[in-house]
Amino acid sequence: MDFAWLEVTTLAERPDRTALTSAFDDPTVAPFLYHDPISAALFPALVARHPQYTLMAVEKENGRAAGMLCTLPFTAAEGLPPGGYDAVLLSAAGAPERGPDVSALFATVRPDLRGRGVSGHLLDLARRNAAALGHTALVAPVRPTHKHEHPRVPLEQYVARRRPDGTAQDPWLRVHERAGGRFVAVAPHSMTITATLERWREWTGLPFDTAGPVVVPGGLNPALCDPERDIATYVEANAWYRHDLQTGRQS
Repeated sequence: MDFAWLEVTTLAERPDRTALTSAFDDPTVAPFLYHDPISAALFPALVARHPQYTLMAVEKENGRAAGMLCTLPFTAAEGLPPGGYDAVLLSAAGAPERGPDVSALFATVRPDLRGRGVSGHLLDLARRNAAALGHTALVAPVRPTHKHEHPRVPLEQYVARRRPDGTAQDPWLRVHERAGGRFVAVAPHSMTITATLERWREWTGLPFDTAGPVVVPGGLNPALCDPERDIATYVEANAWYRHDLQTGRQS
């Protein structure tokens, strides 16, 4: 696929493009997903601390932001953390210097450009960038694109779903697997969002008046409603994928 119409650089190479990190307004993202307290507190500062780890794609013709993929160095310690996304942020924030491991954390493509292979192109370049920075593997707590359509299906079962040709049923998982990634484990509490029932009603339009699990639009799994305490908590599981880079495979 030809991507000559795109220019992709790191923010270290083009610091003037840092402002474009906020240029991706995606109406398909559930509002509550912007309220993970760990991400809100740490993500912007960590991207600024490690600009060589964020790839920004712009259209050559007009300079418009087309896509972005953020990775961060961290320390995995003993295996990939069950805390997934939040755990990577906490590890990256707690280390005074660059950690030995690297995780892809956030990827987006402008809605009108989706379906043109841009996400796969960015993942390929992220692999190459991680290898150039001295890492032997790129990991990612992957958030499957269509899992929200099956919120009650355990993530292990969802990851195992295949198309007739043997490839992953979920598009984003398929992109990772085609790039050479392999599923390693579930991160059972990759992101946790707790808020009052009133906030959840604002975010979802649902009544949140009954104790127990509530399927929320855009959620990969139900939120747990607790009317007695006037809170609901959403704990999201992600799928850890690993891309080995030492073999030189960059496809």
